[in-house]
Amino acid sequence: MMRRIGEMIKIRPEKLAEYKKYHADPWPEVTAMIESCNIHNYSIYQRGDYLFAYYEYTGEDFEKDMKKMAADPKTREWWDVVKPFQEPLADRNDGEWWSGMEEVFHQN
Repeated sequence: MMRRIGEMIKIRPEKLAEYKKYHADPWPEVTAMIESCNIHNYSIYQRGDYLFAYYEYTGEDFEKDMKKMAADPKTREWWDVVKPFQEPLADRNDGEWWSGMEEVFHQN
């Protein structure tokens, strides 16, 4: 079963160009890990100081796959580079960096 996921975070305006530069040429080890964790159709959009991410999860155990990704040394290195560009939303849930969103409408 496929699960659609939307998330938001703020981007530090002075870091936006650098953030875009990194994402124009992401590290292949990181994109391979994303795929190996059953994440597909992954996109990040920007408007003003906000980023919106959308992806589809096709695995059986989301928490297990996210732990696998978080344990990967190259992914952790990538996060160390890009996390300082981001500013979590004030109303995020405990343990979140990007804030999860509720899907209120979908049409195939």
